[in-house]
Amino acid sequence: MTIGRRGVLSVMTVAALSLAAGGAAATMWDLSTVWPDGNFHTQNAKRFAEEVAKATGNEVQITVKSGGQLGFKGPEHLRAVRDGLVPMADVLNIQQIGDEPLLGTESIPFLVGSPEQLKVLQKYLRPEYEALALKNNQLVLYTVPWPTQYLHLKVKVDTLDALKGVKIRVPDKNAQDMLAAVGMSPVLIPWGETIPALASGAVAGVSTSATSGVDGKFWEFLKYVYPTNHTWSSQMVTVNLDAWKKLKPEHQKAIEALGKRLEPEFWAVSIQNDKDSLKRLTEGGMEVVGIPPAMMKDFRERTAPLLDAYMKRVPAAEKPIRAYLADLKM
Repeated sequence: MTIGRRGVLSVMTVAALSLAAGGAAATMWDLSTVWPDGNFHTQNAKRFAEEVAKATGNEVQITVKSGGQLGFKGPEHLRAVRDGLVPMADVLNIQQIGDEPLLGTESIPFLVGSPEQLKVLQKYLRPEYEALALKNNQLVLYTVPWPTQYLHLKVKVDTLDALKGVKIRVPDKNAQDMLAAVGMSPVLIPWGETIPALASGAVAGVSTSATSGVDGKFWEFLKYVYPTNHTWSSQMVTVNLDAWKKLKPEHQKAIEALGKRLEPEFWAVSIQNDKDSLKRLTEGGMEVVGIPPAMMKDFRERTAPLLDAYMKRVPAAEKPIRAYLADLKM
């Protein structure tokens, strides 16, 4: 009998029962992520899995499936958990706009400029995101930010016009709109296809974090790092509600408590990882380019209209965004 890929995955990832220590029945869950083992998001997920096992006496065991090994691309994760194809996933929210446009809010260019500002934005967005997760048959257990974003390029320039026509990989639509607005040629590519695109010459740059730059060994393809600090976005680890409801109430309570306790630690890991990763990129031979103030001013001015355009396209985003901007002025 032949079983298709999705059939194999659903068999592999359905919460199965096996014997744990002491003869208790253990719930076995896979957690899907596209990030490699060395990525801090994956390491955070493994830490969470270890703590869950301890807190539940090994009655709930989570196996982190890194590097996209279950076959899901980043933009598919919200849907995969919703449909029960995998019990858990590390979801990059800004890539889920095909299912829920509001999840793209964090990647509006220059809306957020620091982890402190991201915390303020999430004060208004987190309840919306949790409601969207419930709508999609899942529960948010914790969120972790990506560090500041960079442009990783082959060329060294001091004006935006010098980047006109440069093909660059972007992770989401807002980044695509942002770099199109400054004259570049952005291409929307999932992470799993980014390194092949660099190796083949399909793109000559990447918009992403220093963390991903290390994951992809960008020094083998690119030369310069531009600290544009254009977005701060988040991953959210979610669990399928049908699988969740099968847990004992005490295990549900313990796992939710773990998410709340570990989340601040995971945020700290993210910030430190940016510093460590930028250092590793320079050790690999890349140069951090000091962006002239006039170039940054031009960058912000050309992309400023994208905020209003986004709120018109996604009306549900206007209220939390306005509340966030008002909060910043207080």
